Amino acid sequence: MRLSKPRIAPVEDAALDEAQQALLAPIVAGGRPILNIFRTLVTAPAALKGFLGWGEYILSQKNSLPAREREIVVLRIGWLCRAGYEWTQHVPIGQRAGLTGDEVARIKTGADADGWSPADAAILLATDQLHHDQFISEAIWTRLLEHLTQRQIMDLVFTAGQYTQVCMMLNSFGVQLDVGQTLDPDLKGF
Repeated sequence: MRLSKPRIAPVEDAALDEAQQALLAPIVAGGRPILNIFRTLVTAPAALKGFLGWGEYILSQKNSLPAREREIVVLRIGWLCRAGYEWTQHVPIGQRAGLTGDEVARIKTGADADGWSPADAAILLATDQLHHDQFISEAIWTRLLEHLTQRQIMDLVFTAGQYTQVCMMLNSFGVQLDVGQTLDPDLKGF
């Protein structure tokens, strides 16, 4: 975690105004807890509304990138951004999407880790290029096209961009882990 305490305090239930309650109502109605990311972002209700709409696309089946591959992108971006909150939230999501514990550990190293399929290695290389250069080179684009459709590559870029933004918010706002979560020891000190 970059910060040991929040710069923007998460809004507690008793302090939520009517507009904030309305934004968080679908989460509550779904029987899910209101995570610290949402309790923090609800401080800016109009921004949260837009964020939820785009995030719904990225995390839904409307995103043509299969869930497992999407989570490779999300976790790699989270790792590269040293976003402890993001990494902690998405490791179990990635595992539910089909990533093994070994694959999650190898995401930390990236495409250079042994054991990746050519498709997974191309996805990791593209994600690294997007993080470092905000651009996918012609060589990596060509490798991606061996495994993904053009639409899936677009969704890969959309996913990397969304989660880069999320990591910037989490790190800068100091969003802390939710109750019961433990930070990956490799992310301590960041």
